[in-house]
Amino acid sequence: MESTASSVVTEVIVVRGVVETGDQRGRTLGFPTANVALRDQDDEVGDGVWAGWVDRADGTRLPAAVSVGRRPTYYGSDGHRLLEAHLLDFAGNLYDEVLTVWLVRHLREQRAFDSSEALIRALDNDIAEARAWSVEPTSALSVETTSEFPPNIPVRLAS
Repeated sequence: MESTASSVVTEVIVVRGVVETGDQRGRTLGFPTANVALRDQDDEVGDGVWAGWVDRADGTRLPAAVSVGRRPTYYGSDGHRLLEAHLLDFAGNLYDEVLTVWLVRHLREQRAFDSSEALIRALDNDIAEARAWSVEPTSALSVETTSEFPPNIPVRLAS
């Protein structure tokens, strides 16, 4: 598993928003996600697959593999831009909860896969890479964490 990302974090993207009901495809594929709508539909910030952290409303922080984009395997370039966070080792209901999602390490670009099976293989790799990254000493956030982010708008922060 190789990442094209550097181990030195120079920028973090953060998105805060309410978890909404999606099309349930992640759950069907075996990777349930917390879906946060994005107001930014112009692809200006953050498309791709990321390793990062999710802060829950109760103050807990969990590692996550996060996809940001139009879900090209199923919607091509016509899909609505969405953030989908798969929280590692989490089971439960997050609907209507406000999450703060920290995109810290870019793992790969968004791309369309030829089949759901090919996508599942890629997601397995993404999750393994996010899990390995989350235990690295350099994965800890070195930026001030606050809940004062505008809802559903990606914000770039220097670390």
